[in-house]
Amino acid sequence: MKLFQTIIRLLTFRLTKQEMLSFDKSHFTAGLFGTWIVGMGRYWDDPGAKLLQHLGIGSVIYIFVLAFFIWMIVNPYVVKEWTYFRVLTFISLTSFPAVFYAIPIERWVDMSTANTVNVWFLAVVAAWRMILLLVFIYRFTELGGFNTFVITFLPICLIITTLTILNLHRVVFDIMGGVRNATPHDGAYTVLVLLTIISAVLVGPLFIAYFVSIYKRTKQLDAERFN
Repeated sequence: MKLFQTIIRLLTFRLTKQEMLSFDKSHFTAGLFGTWIVGMGRYWDDPGAKLLQHLGIGSVIYIFVLAFFIWMIVNPYVVKEWTYFRVLTFISLTSFPAVFYAIPIERWVDMSTANTVNVWFLAVVAAWRMILLLVFIYRFTELGGFNTFVITFLPICLIITTLTILNLHRVVFDIMGGVRNATPHDGAYTVLVLLTIISAVLVGPLFIAYFVSIYKRTKQLDAERFN
């Protein structure tokens, strides 16, 4: 029951830093299981999905990668009690909202409507999880709004841009050429293209802001040591 209450508090933006520090194996196990289940549900009716996506493994791998990037990016700020396990556990527990995207809307409505609904589901889930991550980093690191923004969006933009370079370019070209078969996820792919463009544009400025903020943080810590 306490585990369930923690998940609810996390998903409703009420989790405190003290509760974040109390993450244990039970929280991680629940998050990992949830990531696996929603990962399978997200792609179960998508004929273009890869085997790892159908098995939910792709989503599991993604949370490990995202957590690693965020953990590494925050390390130079020297935040007390900042560990990879805590970051990974939190990221895994934010997977539950994605269950909405697994709802088979196309079974009850026409393809065009299903596309629209799926795009809205994607937008809501993405925004929900993004805000959860912002709140987590803001409360745990106590680095302020600007640093929180940079830390949150830099790894996400970097991952999206990298995935595009390595794999998703096929989706972009197919959509632009209009050769994909209609599926209830076409609209979601279009949103992905837009996110990819935005990410590619923001990566450079975010890197600059990141190094500037680390420089300022280092000076702040040095000043505190000598005072």
